[in-house]
Amino acid sequence: MAAVEPEPGLLAPTTGHLIGYARTSRRNQNLDRQINALTEAGCQRIYRDQLSGKDAVRPGLTKALEHLLEGDTLVVTELSRLGRSLQDLITIVADLRRHNVGFRSLHEQLDTTTPGGRLVFQVFAALDEFIRELIVEGTHEGLDAARARGQRLGRPTVMTPDKVRMAS
Repeated sequence: MAAVEPEPGLLAPTTGHLIGYARTSRRNQNLDRQINALTEAGCQRIYRDQLSGKDAVRPGLTKALEHLLEGDTLVVTELSRLGRSLQDLITIVADLRRHNVGFRSLHEQLDTTTPGGRLVFQVFAALDEFIRELIVEGTHEGLDAARARGQRLGRPTVMTPDKVRMAS
């Protein structure tokens, strides 16, 4: 995984290095916006993945986590780039904290190297999962309502009655 060098004049804080992680959900999506933001934030190295956050194996994230040393900070552009569930986020950030590594999310403007940042992280993560659950619940309610109206859901039937008769 190639590192992205920061722009001249952007130095890491004296407490450690800033290590960036960028992720898109698909290979055809562009990482440039995230890489630019992480570079501007002062990240010396940026690891990347182009696959769904639901995938348990994220090679770029694994390499980023292996690269981090005590006093470093992992930086992402937004919480959703790091994990897709509250449990996943909490697990990763708790593991970082056990290793004396900080975590920053640029979009949410949170930094777990401070007590306030740790509190805000917990609140944002809980709200993010709550919103996701509301969306899923709304989708299920919409599907149930469509079924109650007699609407057929899913892929169209391939086998017509004529095709079934011919196959018999």
